Amino acid sequence: MNAKLEILALILGFFGLFGTIAITALPTWKVSAFIGANLIVMEELWEGLWMTCYRQIDIKMQCKVYDSLLILPAELQASRGLMCVSIALVLIALIVTACGFQRSNCCGDNMRGKNITLAFGGCLYLLSFLTTLIPVSWVAHSIISQFYNPTLLDSQKRELGQAIFIGWGTSGVLLATGIILLFRYSKRRSKEEEEQEDHYNDAYLMEEKSVVKEDSVYRAKAGSSFHKVQEYV
Repeated sequence: MNAKLEILALILGFFGLFGTIAITALPTWKVSAFIGANLIVMEELWEGLWMTCYRQIDIKMQCKVYDSLLILPAELQASRGLMCVSIALVLIALIVTACGFQRSNCCGDNMRGKNITLAFGGCLYLLSFLTTLIPVSWVAHSIISQFYNPTLLDSQKRELGQAIFIGWGTSGVLLATGIILLFRYSKRRSKEEEEQEDHYNDAYLMEEKSVVKEDSVYRAKAGSSFHKVQEYV
């Protein structure tokens, strides 16, 4: 069961890595809202972290990379950096976690080192959960606020794209992975403490037996010496 949990965490970690890469690359953070005067689907606009994609009827989708970072709204600028940080954190967490598995060859037989490594990997996953959830939720909040803003034209309003929903799902996967790893760390830590306690108890019992044995030997020698003295007298 314990090994299955570690394998599950590894699989979820790979899903988290693929999810963060997909979120960062997809241009579907903001999509056209077909409401009001823009109800007829004549054109479609996608906005992502790196490019915009535009399509009209009977015309293939055309994508263009942003000419400058400064033309992006603040939430998309921050989301760029945070999503890149998320990818790096998940990648490092995967490597660290693999080294902390009980059956891995890393750290040799040093279970204490493996436990610390596993806990560090779990913390990295939780940190990547935050760096993924914050930009996705920030952009979603901006889209919803602008959607209900009466001063904006219907053609300027956007809806939540696929990348937002994938981002929320990926955040949940990263959170679950971090919790599983920290749960395994707590179990392995308690088992390690129990083994240390049993080792100390065994050492104490052996030391106590040794003292009793030495005391019995001393008494036996003292008794024999006393008998010899009596015979001599």
